[in-house]
Amino acid sequence: MSSSDRNDHGPRDPNRFHEPSRTTSGEVDFRIGIEHYFAEGIGTNVEKLQNFPKYVPTQDLRRFVSRYELFKQVLDVHGSIVECGVLFGGGLMGWAQFSEIFEPFNHLRNVIGFDTFEGFVNVSEKDRTGTAAQLKTGGLGVDAQADLERAIGLFDQNRVLKHIRKVRLVRGDACKTIPAFIEENPHLVVSLLWLDFDVYEPTVAALRHFLPRMPKGAIIAFDELNHEVWPGETVAVLEEVGLKNLRIRRLPYGSTMSYAVIE
Repeated sequence: MSSSDRNDHGPRDPNRFHEPSRTTSGEVDFRIGIEHYFAEGIGTNVEKLQNFPKYVPTQDLRRFVSRYELFKQVLDVHGSIVECGVLFGGGLMGWAQFSEIFEPFNHLRNVIGFDTFEGFVNVSEKDRTGTAAQLKTGGLGVDAQADLERAIGLFDQNRVLKHIRKVRLVRGDACKTIPAFIEENPHLVVSLLWLDFDVYEPTVAALRHFLPRMPKGAIIAFDELNHEVWPGETVAVLEEVGLKNLRIRRLPYGSTMSYAVIE
C-alpha cells in the first residue's frame, strides 16, 4: 500500500462517502485494491468498461440489478422516472440505459434528476438523531453536473432517437426546484420515484409534489427508509404518506433499498 493510500486515520477509502461507522478496514483494503487494479489492468479504458464485471464490486452490481428489477415492474407503466439525489449520476444513467435497452422508442419516458450538486442545503431538526458523517450542511456535496452533462451527450450519440432529449438535470434546492418544475411541466406523469435525498425537507417536497402524479402500478423506491443514520426519509414518509398506506417491500439480495407499488 502506497503512502497516497493512507491518511492519519489509516487506509484512505477510495469511496469518499461510505459511512465510516459501517465500513471495515478489510472493505477499505478491497476498494484500494480495485482502484489500483482498474488503473493498472490490461486494456484501454473502453476495453475495461466492456469487461466491467472484472472491476465492479459485487455490492454495486447488486444495486444495479435491484434497479433493473424495479424498472422491469414499471416497463408497462406510463410516465417518467424521477431520481431525487443524483450524486455522481450512475443511478440516473442506469435508468436511462434501461429505457434505451428495453424501450428505445418510448420518447415520452424522460429520466429527470434533482440535486443541488453542492450538498445538503439544510439539516432539519427531523434529521438530528442521525449519526451519518455527511449529515451536515454541504454534506455529500459533489458538483457532478458538468461531468454528467458530458456523459448524457455521449449517451445521446448512441441512442436510437438521439434527436429527442431523454435525460434532464435540475439543479438547486429541491424544496424550490420541484414545485417550479411541476409548474413549468404540468404534463408530468411519474412511473418511478427514486428517493435518495437522505434528509427530511427535500424528501417531503418530493412526496408532496410527485405522489399525486403517480398512477396505479407506479413505484416509489426508498434508499434510507428505516435507516438509523439517516432518519429524515422515514419521518418524511410517515408524515406525508403514512406507512400503513404503503406495502413496503424489499429484494432479498438488496441492502438498504425498499419500495412500494402504488395500489
